[in-house]
Amino acid sequence: MSNNEFKLHPVSAIINFVKGLKDLIIPFLIIFVANGFNISFNPKDEGFWSDIIPLIIFSVITIIYLFSGIIKWWTFVYWFEEDELRVKYGLFVKKKRYIPFDRIQSFNYKEGIFHRIFGLVQVMVETAGSTDGKPEVVLTAITKDAANQIEQETRKAKQVRKEPIVVEGNSHTIRSEVEEISKTRIIHKMKAKDLVLLATTSNSVGVVLAGVAAILSQFSEFIPYEWIFEEFTSLIKFGFVVVALLIFVAFFIAWLISVVITFINYYDFTVVEEDDRLTITRGLLEKKRITIPLNRIQAIKIVENPLRQMFGFAAVVVESASGGFGENDKKMTLFPLISKKELYEPLSEILPTFEWEQPLTQPPIKAKPFFYRLDFVWMIPVIALASYFWFPYGLLSMLIVVPSILIGLWQFKTTGFAINGHQLTIVYRMISRVTFVVEKKRIQAVESRQSYFQKRKNIASVQATVMSGMTGATAKAANLNVSDVEEVLQWYEKSNS
Repeated sequence: MSNNEFKLHPVSAIINFVKGLKDLIIPFLIIFVANGFNISFNPKDEGFWSDIIPLIIFSVITIIYLFSGIIKWWTFVYWFEEDELRVKYGLFVKKKRYIPFDRIQSFNYKEGIFHRIFGLVQVMVETAGSTDGKPEVVLTAITKDAANQIEQETRKAKQVRKEPIVVEGNSHTIRSEVEEISKTRIIHKMKAKDLVLLATTSNSVGVVLAGVAAILSQFSEFIPYEWIFEEFTSLIKFGFVVVALLIFVAFFIAWLISVVITFINYYDFTVVEEDDRLTITRGLLEKKRITIPLNRIQAIKIVENPLRQMFGFAAVVVESASGGFGENDKKMTLFPLISKKELYEPLSEILPTFEWEQPLTQPPIKAKPFFYRLDFVWMIPVIALASYFWFPYGLLSMLIVVPSILIGLWQFKTTGFAINGHQLTIVYRMISRVTFVVEKKRIQAVESRQSYFQKRKNIASVQATVMSGMTGATAKAANLNVSDVEEVLQWYEKSNS
């Protein structure tokens, strides 16, 4: 094994510098807008110092980020020694990190604009102990050959650790580290029409509108609201159709923007199974490749928001014991959008021991009010205050009781659980319908809860928790018969007895 030290590519200094500048963009824009796009560089002007001091501060911070990026690139080295990936960096305070190869679970890759220009890749090393959502080590920019070398060194070290297989009657042994032919198969690939449906059925349109509203609020001093109001009033004279058309155009533009964002994030989304692991690649401008070892999958979530459920689509989320997906990938989406008719075939290929469609044990009829009556705790004060301060229009706040009860009844009809040998399935709903499927051996804890009012009706709730990230992932089936809750507890206790 080579003990030679390897450095990052010089582009990593630029990448670290640009990453730091991103944090300064919003504060700079706010100050720039607050000054009315007018910054004075004349020392004789009254507002010179109030304008120039923030610029000086930003300039100093920018220079610090630049030198920080250069220093990190200059001092960062990695090498392979004693079955470990070793990293050293720091100018005044030297930091070292030694990662045994057998602790490395996977390598995740990211190719941003700078990476793709120079044929580089960012490597995120994920270990068995990564639970805080951050990789153990990040190699900001190295060549693809260097990334492949790290993987090869890791595999080689793991293979050598395996015991040799002795063949009776022969004087030689067959080494287990002989490379097997890796089997690769595509599990799922999203097409262009799938991306359009993904943008249409997600909340990205609302996010775009909220983003536009937030931006406009920063420019409120320069927006002629009186003129806009007068123009809008004149448009109303032409009838409701014109106003409706303008609203439609606004939503259409927001939808187009959400489609573009979706294409940028999920372009060429592909799930591949290879050597007992899943590899997910996606992205147009920034290409990401994330690896999930199959033995680290703790549970599967099938999520259906109301719109997708109406049209027979769902998203599949993996709850994994690995936590190094990055800040924006805390929960790994296995299938962002897939038809319910096509859903179970790829899932069965990945996890053949799971049963995906089972009859559910649901809450009794007497539990129905428990799904909505707790909402009255906050609704009654809100209605009372609104009716008092804005009478008589505040009385309209009583209308919120209707959707609250309807959502509660919807949750009642959705909730349920199923036990099948080694597997527990819990179905619940806040707004989206969630099907939580987990094997018994992956469950960290099963807990029952019962309030005073539930006890009077002989009902209780049960929840299961699996390892995922820092806090774990929990699924809860609420307001079941006590006998059903005890059935789940006894089923789980058998595995620990």
